[in-house]
Amino acid sequence: MLDLKQIRENPQSVQERLEKRGAGQYDLQPILDLNQRQRELETSRSRLQARSNEIGKLIGQKIKAGSPPDAPETQQLREEGNQVKTQISELEPQEKELKAEIEALLLSLPNLPSPSTPLGQSEAENVEVRRWGDEYIPQNDKILPHWEIGETLGILNFERAVKVAQSRFVSLIGVGAALERALISFMLDRQIAAGYVEVIPPILINSRSLTATGQLPKFAEESFKCDSDDLWLSPTAEVPLTNLYRDEILDVSQLPIYHCAYTPCFRREAGSYGRDTKGLIRLHQFNKVELVKLVHPSTSEAEHEKLVEDAAAILEALKLPYRVIELCTGDLGFSATKCYDLEVWLPSSGKYREISSCSNCGDFQARRGSLRFKETGKKGTQFVHTLNGSGLAIGRTLSAILENYQQPNGTVKIPEVLHSYMGGREVL
Repeated sequence: MLDLKQIRENPQSVQERLEKRGAGQYDLQPILDLNQRQRELETSRSRLQARSNEIGKLIGQKIKAGSPPDAPETQQLREEGNQVKTQISELEPQEKELKAEIEALLLSLPNLPSPSTPLGQSEAENVEVRRWGDEYIPQNDKILPHWEIGETLGILNFERAVKVAQSRFVSLIGVGAALERALISFMLDRQIAAGYVEVIPPILINSRSLTATGQLPKFAEESFKCDSDDLWLSPTAEVPLTNLYRDEILDVSQLPIYHCAYTPCFRREAGSYGRDTKGLIRLHQFNKVELVKLVHPSTSEAEHEKLVEDAAAILEALKLPYRVIELCTGDLGFSATKCYDLEVWLPSSGKYREISSCSNCGDFQARRGSLRFKETGKKGTQFVHTLNGSGLAIGRTLSAILENYQQPNGTVKIPEVLHSYMGGREVL
């Protein structure tokens, strides 16, 4: 959530930065108007409260001086006090309603792009930062799409998954399931070795948690809700990991906090109909290892760069060709101030496809979730900076292996670093 004080004191600057996300999409004036009315009400209520306190003190003084409790002057003061209290009781719900309207508008606004985020209107203007692994790009020009080779090998079954659930689900069978499990264990082991503390969080999460990380209210249609409870299926472990510390004041000595978690993730993929209808790229249910950092604001940018390195290290260990893309302002995620995407090479389509999105959210999520820290010798508290990234999406990694390691004879080699996780098996 954006800082209301910043909006009030620098509306033009905030408006200009929001415009970089998309001209004409955001209007701060309703927030400014409501805040002005709310502040006026607050001033009136404060004056009335002060008069109420003054009246109470005057009545006490008169009675203490010997004036009868039912003396006309005392009675007159009591009547005025009752009128003032009535006025206060009328203002309080108005003020509360205005605050709720302001909060609703603030919750609808995305994060401000970082000054270093490239300007652009769409993904076409994203900036390629670097590539890695060109020497591992297969030269075989007859590579089958991952879903075809997966079904041929009997390790992916989409038809039976549709029978159990619906479209955009898959069943992994035999060594396919074993390879998925191997990837999860491998990724967790590598990230734990890099300093992340593993967590197994709840998969069902409440609305307050989704609001804190920015999925609600804007992206409600993207998530699956349990109608009988205030619970949703987690769209990413970023949500429960960040919310473990919601409404807390940490000591600065506790920072930075690094967490990793493997979880199933659930997304409706609303608005993506007709896109990636085949394969593992865009499923309603998928597995992912997520990385989350809670850090001091002064280290935020460096921690972001390191987060990208931690995610990329998995691709390099698997010897999967990839590139790093810096997202432009028009393609930036709702909660991010700056974001890098890792895109893995899928030879069947001749394209790089996103496999990890590494975001620096600044204090945006922490402000929504009231996640602060206290620094010795400094007054008050500060909001932490939150960062997150996939380390990696398991299904997309599996699809990249099935294509990049595909052999002309129809077999698929298993990356060397996974042999020990597969009981020594080297080929699918």
